[in-house]
Amino acid sequence: MRTVTPRLIAGIDLAADPRRTGLAVLREEDDAVRIVDVHVGASDDDVLAAILPAQKAGVDVPFGWPRRFVDLVAGHQAGDLEPPLNTGPDWRRSVLYRETDLEVHRRVGKTPLSVAADKIAYPAIRWAAIASRLREQDIPTPLDGSGVACEVYPGAALAAWGFGAQRYKKAAGAQVRGELVEALGARWPWLDWAGHQGVCAASDDALDAVIAAVVAREVFLGRAIAPRAELAASAADEGWIWLPTPE
Repeated sequence: MRTVTPRLIAGIDLAADPRRTGLAVLREEDDAVRIVDVHVGASDDDVLAAILPAQKAGVDVPFGWPRRFVDLVAGHQAGDLEPPLNTGPDWRRSVLYRETDLEVHRRVGKTPLSVAADKIAYPAIRWAAIASRLREQDIPTPLDGSGVACEVYPGAALAAWGFGAQRYKKAAGAQVRGELVEALGARWPWLDWAGHQGVCAASDDALDAVIAAVVAREVFLGRAIAPRAELAASAADEGWIWLPTPE
């Protein structure tokens, strides 16, 4: 049995380029939760090193692809694709978006990027390779997040916490990002930032990694939204974005 004392929670803002990949680690012991590491520039080995000893890890990246997209590609390759009645917007949406993407939109009004048709596919492919290395270390990687690693979406988590549409990305969002770090500090009085507010205010990749770690902790503590019974099968095949439950 895998035991971790003290509890470690990891958060990864996974980009296709390691130079833009944010990584955060929370250390929880007794009643104290402290950020022990936040940095940007995480290699595959760095990501593995953070996840392997962790009790839970939140990764900001799609874990899987839409089932209908996978079926379409396989059918097209085999030459036995059943023709759709039409190829209008509804059909395209059903092919390009996962059930969890639609559920996130329903709950918080944000639509995740399509892993089947957007650049988010690049880090998703990287995650697939990292997940294979985790399995080599006897760490299961179920797509629904029921293992050590779970899929998170910091922007949607912020919306679930009531922060709305925060434009905190890139250089243009520097001021908003600094204000957001202060607001999150007030919201999370239990979290010791240990002087890492500056790097999070300077980099949205670092901030997203911290948010990913906090969401992973919520998942671990049972304070996140699991797939409903009717969505369990699609979550197992496509992945599931874990949102924190509104307080």
